Amino acid sequence: MSQKDASARSWLASQPPGVAVELTATRVAGVALADSGGSRVVTAHAIEPLSPGVLTPGLNAANVHDEGALVSAIRAVLTSLGGRTRKVALVLPDSIAKVSLVRFEKVPAKAADLEQLIRWQMRKAAPFRIEDAQLAYEGGVELPGGGREYLVTVVRRDIVQSYERACEAAGVQAGLIDLASFNQINAVLASGESPGDWLLVNVASDYATLAVVRGGDVVFFRNRSSAGERLEPCFVINSSAQAKQCARVVGLPSADYERSRGFHRAIVER
Repeated sequence: MSQKDASARSWLASQPPGVAVELTATRVAGVALADSGGSRVVTAHAIEPLSPGVLTPGLNAANVHDEGALVSAIRAVLTSLGGRTRKVALVLPDSIAKVSLVRFEKVPAKAADLEQLIRWQMRKAAPFRIEDAQLAYEGGVELPGGGREYLVTVVRRDIVQSYERACEAAGVQAGLIDLASFNQINAVLASGESPGDWLLVNVASDYATLAVVRGGDVVFFRNRSSAGERLEPCFVINSSAQAKQCARVVGLPSADYERSRGFHRAIVER
């Protein structure tokens, strides 16, 4: 996942907004940024809880069940942040998207041909019609002989639109839309201090994601719903038991868990 390709993961490329809003099953969170000495700093943040059932993120079903309550929460967060903005970066749960690593031994020379080939591959993987999906991709690991792996994200278009409508009703436009784990990976890469190989663990109340990053590229990505098991949000593994729970929730086979334990230990030691 290289910084030069960062815009390929977002469904609407634009100048980064100064306000970001994250929606989850349990809360709406917001952060305001400002330029300071050539870097961006946090100037305000806010969280507004959501009642159970207002929002149930999912891949292939309606997500927003009480638009009025969601809009009120977004407005409350924006008010707490202060200032006036018309455009926000919208961060959505990983569980609304199908993320796949697609590998081609030969890459078409034309971008349009490559996108058609990726759509054809994802048609077999997505649990909904690819014609009804919003698709984004970026180049990943380069393969010998001119091939390449691509990180591909597909989301039902109507699900994305339901989140956009809630933002519009709250008085803002979602100028950039992305997934929670992609944003966390970008934050590490932007710091310039990421190790060569590392593991991101993103545990929300209703899903868990594991992503392995190597040399700036995602080489493994697995997301799984918690299936009713309550999870404690975390971003860094701090115990072997927690690592095993995360691996179990995302369906990581025990053999794969054992092979990746070096990443777990590295994060624990840091």
